[in-house]
Amino acid sequence: MPDNVPEDAPGRDPFDFPRSWEADVVLSDGGTVHLRPITPDDGEKLREFHGRLSERTRYFRYFGPYPRIPQRDLERFSTVDHHDRVALIALLGDDIVAVGRFDRLHRDNHGDNHGDDQRGDSAEVAFVVEDGHQGRGVGSILLEHLAAAAKEVGLARFEAEVLAENGQMVRVFRDAGYQVSRAFEEGVLHLEFAIDPTDESVAVARAREQAAEARSVHNLLHPRSIAVIGASTDPTKIGHAVLKNLLEADFNGPVYPVNAEHRAVRGVRAYPTVLDIPDDVDLAVVAVPAASVDEVMDGCLAKGVKALVVVSSGYGETGPDGLSAERRLAAEARAHGMRVVGPNALGVINLDPKVRLNASLAPKLPARGRAGFFCQSGALGTAILANAAGWGLGLSTFVSAGNRADVSGNDLLQYWETDPTTDVVLLYLESFGNPRKFARLARRLGRTKPIVAVKSGRHAVVPGLAATGAKVDEASVQALFEQAGVIRVDSLAQLFDTALLLAHQPLPKGKRVAVVGNSTAIGLLAADTLLAQGLDLAGYPVDVGAQATPEEFAKAVQEALDRSDTDALVVVFVPPIAVPGAAYARALKEAAHRTKPIVSTFLAVEGIPDELKMPGKGSIPSYASPERAVLALARTVRYARWRAAPQGNFTRPGGIDVDRARSIVDNPGSELRLDDRKAVDLLECYGIDVVPFRIAHSEDEAVEAADELGYPVAMKATSERLRHRTDLVGVRLDIAQRESVKAAYHDLAALSGKPDVYVQRMAPKGVSCVLGLQDDPSFGTLVWFGLSGLVSDLLGDRAYRAVPLTDTDAAELVAAPKAAPLLTGYRGDEPADLKALQDLVLRLAALAEDLPEVRSLKLEPVLASAAGAFVSSARIVIGPPPSLHDAGPRRLR
Repeated sequence: MPDNVPEDAPGRDPFDFPRSWEADVVLSDGGTVHLRPITPDDGEKLREFHGRLSERTRYFRYFGPYPRIPQRDLERFSTVDHHDRVALIALLGDDIVAVGRFDRLHRDNHGDNHGDDQRGDSAEVAFVVEDGHQGRGVGSILLEHLAAAAKEVGLARFEAEVLAENGQMVRVFRDAGYQVSRAFEEGVLHLEFAIDPTDESVAVARAREQAAEARSVHNLLHPRSIAVIGASTDPTKIGHAVLKNLLEADFNGPVYPVNAEHRAVRGVRAYPTVLDIPDDVDLAVVAVPAASVDEVMDGCLAKGVKALVVVSSGYGETGPDGLSAERRLAAEARAHGMRVVGPNALGVINLDPKVRLNASLAPKLPARGRAGFFCQSGALGTAILANAAGWGLGLSTFVSAGNRADVSGNDLLQYWETDPTTDVVLLYLESFGNPRKFARLARRLGRTKPIVAVKSGRHAVVPGLAATGAKVDEASVQALFEQAGVIRVDSLAQLFDTALLLAHQPLPKGKRVAVVGNSTAIGLLAADTLLAQGLDLAGYPVDVGAQATPEEFAKAVQEALDRSDTDALVVVFVPPIAVPGAAYARALKEAAHRTKPIVSTFLAVEGIPDELKMPGKGSIPSYASPERAVLALARTVRYARWRAAPQGNFTRPGGIDVDRARSIVDNPGSELRLDDRKAVDLLECYGIDVVPFRIAHSEDEAVEAADELGYPVAMKATSERLRHRTDLVGVRLDIAQRESVKAAYHDLAALSGKPDVYVQRMAPKGVSCVLGLQDDPSFGTLVWFGLSGLVSDLLGDRAYRAVPLTDTDAAELVAAPKAAPLLTGYRGDEPADLKALQDLVLRLAALAEDLPEVRSLKLEPVLASAAGAFVSSARIVIGPPPSLHDAGPRRLR
């Protein structure tokens, strides 16, 4: 595309651009680059970039020979107004590796482009990628970020001119998921498309994000060579421990100790610096004091190291200065194409026999298995690995990321989704780096692989992580995890209990559970626990008797599993005196199904006893008590039910005006409550009507409002404290006459001490409900629902779901409160229109997704009846959006 563009808009500072347009992004090969708007200071970098382009690439970009950029063009290319002319550069270190730009097209009075009469809503877009970085997905990422910036400045469409022979650029546009129209003339393709995200473009971006982030973690866990920087001859130093563990795991590749004082460490040749290593280094493990890490980082960047594991402490955990150093470390690494685990990390482990990686401080490893494990705490990570080995839980990979300056649990979720060696995902989380992204990824991954998570900090909340809304009770937190497909547990013991079952046994197809054992007392204990967990008992517990032979025991197990009304089996076994348990173990294994799960209390052993091990999947886990066995099974049943249930559709209601809504909430400098008029306007943008009302300032205005609205009317005090009291002291209903309006006005004005009174048309009578949005640090924006009233408030009878919501989520949310039967014709009342309530929920969810500036919202009361759902009042607070949202183009967050 030739660059025939207008001069910049006057008065715009070329150095002043939206900081949100800066981003670190992961490319398709797992490397990273930094995106930011161009500034005049980038002129020399741009000249050098142009000089590195091949003749063919320059020809494709400029439609002719363009060997050098004249000074005038260089200044024009690097000086933009960040509004009508926008240019983004991709930086790898200090070098520009790609440039993308758009220029607003002006239209003349006839509607044709390129005139100067008025600014249009279209822009011409183009980008160019350095030859050595083509094929890494830079172009598609630039297109996403340019489209997002264009929408911010009021553009609606992109146009592009591409030489027909430039197939790679044509594919970038074609494969982005937009609806592209084409015209062909004299060897040039003219492309046009709307830049509003479509379902297809979002799906394409999400798929590319998953592939790129998974690849970056794959590179980290499959290095071909490793340097240990700070490798020490002193057994008390962490650099000694890391090197020892790498060598003892027999890493399948060269290991290079870096030590300036010794020629060899543990019998392996050492090098003074990483730059002295003669071969490439994929992964560097950094085990030097924090004060020395900057120097080490410079060497790693110069060497071209692809990933760092920083086990050094002294960063964010020490205070503001340490946190600042930690952020600089991550930013510097990402800008040079590198991913970082840590700092303050335990390390990374890959038990694949083709890799044999133990780049960690953990001396004891479990056997290889099919569970991936992510945790933050290094000390806890060591205990986790030791426990996994003791319980017989095999792992595929393990990452302890410490302070998570860069690589986080979300990156591992992306990796494990497509990792063929991992079937179960285990998480120990102290906090969420990006909760909105976590919820999205977990929900997708959970459909194919179970996720078991311990979330600490349940009662002791870290400062800065407190929710901006009301506290969410524990039952609701559990429901939110289950919505995302995450099996939440309270302790490491429960995590291992559940993981053993998921790793070795099939998922149950239902909740009917049989109990077989040789102790009536223990069998009844198991049965009681089953019923308490909401499972169904498949027949009375079978007691084969203390003297039963292995054959009799096996027969009872076989009969229970063969029953059509049994989905799972609990085996409670206490060995008879003087009879070895091995014979009973063989009998149990021979009788076991591969289609129905079995849990046991075999010999009261924890984990997988040798007697119950089977090759592949099928080993039977044993628990120290029947209660623990049943609890693990109950969690698995709930997960299997979630996984088998219809997912629902992410249905977006019609009649939504996002642009108008954004103009109402645009750029709030601080939290503030919208006034009544703006709140009504905002809800109207999402097809939510508030029952018409007026604010009267005098008796005459009250009568006039009632006459206009039509009788009967309701009148309310403007004080929220009075208006929302459960005894309705600040509300007068069913007012049908002028004289009653006058009397109610004086009562309410006197009660509140203010002359302002609401006059509102009466909505059809119905069940009083309350709906809202609130921001939660663990789950992002929540939609919540309940029935109004003192008892519901007192008992906290509210249900919560995390955005985004499917139509199934909306239906479940409305049905979830304990008082929900009042909506379905309890005691002969007419049922409410549940579809109307569900539609209201989906509209609120759409608002929450589109407008992160809405920090809290409350609709109360919402009167639900057979005639529909009628919103009587709204309270909306807006503020600066959360810094860690999950909208917009791909970026590392």
